[in-house]
Amino acid sequence: MKDIHAMAPPRGSLRLRRVGVAGLKKPLVVARPEHLTTLTATFSVAVDLPSDRKGSDLSRNAQVLAEVVDQTSTHPVSGLEAACSVIAEVLLDRHPSARESAVHATAEYFLARGISEERRSLENYLLIADARAYRAEDGAVSVIRTIGVEAVGMTACPCAMEGCREQLTREFPLLADPSLAELPIVTHNQRNRTRLSIELPAGIEVEADEMISVVESAQSSPTYAILKRGDEAQLVLNAHRHPRFVEDVVRELLSHTGRQFPQLPDSAVVTAETRSEESIHKYDVEASHSATIGELRAGSSRP
Repeated sequence: MKDIHAMAPPRGSLRLRRVGVAGLKKPLVVARPEHLTTLTATFSVAVDLPSDRKGSDLSRNAQVLAEVVDQTSTHPVSGLEAACSVIAEVLLDRHPSARESAVHATAEYFLARGISEERRSLENYLLIADARAYRAEDGAVSVIRTIGVEAVGMTACPCAMEGCREQLTREFPLLADPSLAELPIVTHNQRNRTRLSIELPAGIEVEADEMISVVESAQSSPTYAILKRGDEAQLVLNAHRHPRFVEDVVRELLSHTGRQFPQLPDSAVVTAETRSEESIHKYDVEASHSATIGELRAGSSRP
């Protein structure tokens, strides 16, 4: 059969940075510190395409993914990003003409969480992983891994809160008492979706559970599936005691990350992204920032 993919494309064609397949779902077995867990992961895998080839051998991508992921049933991996790293390297081995490969994966993840011990249940989060492999001129392959998490919580608007405080103080002068300055006041709330990703140097690992805890500490409050009436009141009060803009969420998250992971070198890159679904506007608000761990540590030590 004529190999159409290997034929020369029209004269003047460009090298393409990424050609691949997306939306492939696979069960991935991961070895956690105390047990095995199976993630239902969705993968996108791709390689670059030289300017002298008409098409990419896409079936190889699906085959590599199947070979690497299927064997985790007997040989579990340490994490989603570890699987992505192996897949990225094998892709370059199977695509001799490629110089770069890219793997992206997401997976639902569950942790026991609750507003109290009596209300604990399995709450859902999102794991995110990326791996990019590069082939040097001498044939050596290097891989850059990134691990990320996403948590859904809530934010309470500090601006509307102060506006409400001023108006309510005019209506109820007792609120002007200095002893009530810290009293939480009504404000509008948002469902907040925040992501944290960390670029991992070789030999360095970070626990997703710890990353999720850092994300939730940056929001006004976590949210939970099981809440009784009293729990709902407590959660709302907790959030109103920590009113935050999306800007605050990003700054809190990056500051906590700089302190939480001492094993990360100063060169490691961290990215925070947050989006709040507005309740009083017809739009959402978002903020994001990337920095090295060294920059974050230096920032956290400033007065």
